Amino acid sequence: MSAVQRHAVVAGAGIGGLTAALALHRKGWRVTVCERAPGPAAVGAGIVLAPNALRAFDAIGFDLARAAGPALPAAMGLRRPDGRWLSRADTAALAARYGGPPLAVHRSALADALAAALPEGTVRYGVAVTSVDGADRFPVVRTSAGGLDGSADLVIAADGIHSPLRRRYFPDHPGLRHSGETAWRTVLPTGASPAGTATAETWGRGERFGTVSLTDGRTYVYATAVAPEGYRPADVRAELLRRYGTWHHPIPALLERIDPAAVLQHDLYDLAAPLPRFHHGRLAWLGDAAHAMTPNLGQGGCQAVEDAVILAHLLDGAGSGGVPAALAAYSAARCARTDAIRVRARRAGRIAALTHPLAVALRDLAVRATPARAAHRALDDIFDGFTLPAGTGCALHGVGTSRAGRAPRTPRSGPRTGRRV
Repeated sequence: MSAVQRHAVVAGAGIGGLTAALALHRKGWRVTVCERAPGPAAVGAGIVLAPNALRAFDAIGFDLARAAGPALPAAMGLRRPDGRWLSRADTAALAARYGGPPLAVHRSALADALAAALPEGTVRYGVAVTSVDGADRFPVVRTSAGGLDGSADLVIAADGIHSPLRRRYFPDHPGLRHSGETAWRTVLPTGASPAGTATAETWGRGERFGTVSLTDGRTYVYATAVAPEGYRPADVRAELLRRYGTWHHPIPALLERIDPAAVLQHDLYDLAAPLPRFHHGRLAWLGDAAHAMTPNLGQGGCQAVEDAVILAHLLDGAGSGGVPAALAAYSAARCARTDAIRVRARRAGRIAALTHPLAVALRDLAVRATPARAAHRALDDIFDGFTLPAGTGCALHGVGTSRAGRAPRTPRSGPRTGRRV
């Protein structure tokens, strides 16, 4: 660490912004996180942390015990509206292949755990970053509460899918693209889900419905449908029952138990084109601000975690004068991987959202005919793809960017106390 403590300002207290703040704090940085919301979100949805995100958390020594509990159920899968299974995944097999199973938590629980690991006062709620000037040298950050004290060594734009800082610094970028779908999400309290509720996603014609058992006993429920941009039904429960009320058990019962006031609805977007880079001078973008993607692979939040950990890793040991070079290395390390996943998520969404009966029947037949081993191989480059670039900082053994030419997986040394990953 340099004689003068370096200062980073993070715009946005989402999962990516808080992970970046924690990773930098543990590298000796002073961090200020500005979040426009008045306080931590009390509502929200679930997030499934895939093995690549869990390995990234491991690399910064973040203990997920604050946000985690029991592991996911023994199996997850994909179903048809009549209840027949198209495919099932054994989480034990996933754990054996990737070193641990996915972990499903409530987003607010994860955010609370990350914030709790930071020094008191790091996160400033009700304060939005309104502009960043002089990013080529030493950025001056302006906020809704006034300017911050002095200039920053680094600014991280974790300001979400509609990132104002992305629009300002990339004015010619085409921005977001509507996927053609809208999504509803909510979380049912412990004990509200009927018996037989499985962790599964059901595919219909242009409609999907999913349930995920969270580690704290609650159930994350979500649904998507092909719909025009801006479509908002007057009666959410009636709309969901109309679309999914005749589907297999326990979907109708779950819909009867939702609180319409707690249902979030968002249209699904991704970036229409990749950003040319994820940095400008001493300003870096991460998460949705850098590579917004549809949720079809469950990698939006996971890639934000990877961004944050790799950014901090590349900055470690770089003095204040080396920040621009470290951010250029960050762009080089992240742009290709995140864009490949963005494009893959878009394509997966198109397949899942098919509406023509013949196309749907062929899709379902193809899913049923795909062996589990082949399905796992298709995920290897995502779940096994997290690696820390060469340079200063800690090393993470047994993790590679591809199955070919990398070191074999190293089994973890014993169970993790309090963590099921």
